[in-house]
Order: sequence, then C-alpha cells, then structure tokens
Amino acid sequence: MKIRYAPKFKKNFKTFPKEIRKKFYKQANYLLQNLRHPSLRAKKYDKSRGIWQARVDKAVRFYFLIEGDTYILLEIKRHSK
Repeated sequence: MKIRYAPKFKKNFKTFPKEIRKKFYKQANYLLQNLRHPSLRAKKYDKSRGIWQARVDKAVRFYFLIEGDTYILLEIKRHSK
C-alpha cells in the first residue's frame, strides 16, 4: 500500500503543531502496515462514498479513501465531541 495526499489534506496538515504532525506520521506508518492496527481505530465514516476515518490522537482524526493499493488522504481535522 501507499499514501497519496489530497490538496485539502496538505493545506490543513500545515496548520497543526509539530507534535500533532509527528503523531500523524506514526499513525500513517501503522496504516501502511495494518488498517486494523488498534491505535488507529479505523472505521468506515461514510459508507456511501467509501470514506474511512482514523485517529491521530483523542482530538484529531484523518479521513481517507482506499483505491486499489493506495490510501488517499482527504482531510485531517480536530474531532468535535
């Protein structure tokens, strides 16, 4: 598997502090190894559009599609509770 970043993801990612970006890269590595890695807590977010959600930490989530052998990262944002 490989990762491709959508323009919106790249734009939003730059706004996060270095600590969150570092956590994201750790989680992205887990994603490449195993979609079901426990710390990701990956789940279908929007089944009709095939969008998945995974966790960076308690407060930040990222959203992606799976197309063939590629994860297309669509967005990263703070998780509202």
